[in-house]
Amino acid sequence: MLSDVMLPGIDGVTLCRRVRESSTVPFVMISARDDAVDVVGGLEAGADDYVTKPFDVQVLLARLRSVVRRAEGRTADADQPSRPEQIGSLTLDRDALEVFRDGERLSLTPTELRLLLELVDARGTVLSAQSLLSRVWDYDEWTTDKHLVTVHVQRLRAKVGAEVIETVRGFGYRLRR
Repeated sequence: MLSDVMLPGIDGVTLCRRVRESSTVPFVMISARDDAVDVVGGLEAGADDYVTKPFDVQVLLARLRSVVRRAEGRTADADQPSRPEQIGSLTLDRDALEVFRDGERLSLTPTELRLLLELVDARGTVLSAQSLLSRVWDYDEWTTDKHLVTVHVQRLRAKVGAEVIETVRGFGYRLRR
């Protein structure tokens, strides 16, 4: 889903929140508003990406393809279904792309799920914001919007529990063992 923030009748941030209540469809916001507060507001509402105007159409299309590609998730080998993983109070079922906390299913956005999967796959290892930008968002090494990672880690922590993801100041994030 691609939406401008400025819409008649309803703003894009409110629309995104409503979509997130019942769907994990990839959601990208575009806007002329490029203040950090506006970008953070869009991402915290559940957007997978936030593109500011003016933008190059080819760049927008590449970012849309990237979001869709990531939303397709990781598929396990059909011949060998994976077993759900237990990580503290979390249960991760990679085949169903579902996460449970204390037996209750969590509603994660595709980006939050990809972020959690990266942290689980690197369990115990510190992943820098730059590394997460590359792995989760497909951003190249020159992208410096590390605030995007901070916002999504904060949103993920609110869902999985603050004790699950540790910040290693000055270095990045890791999943607690």
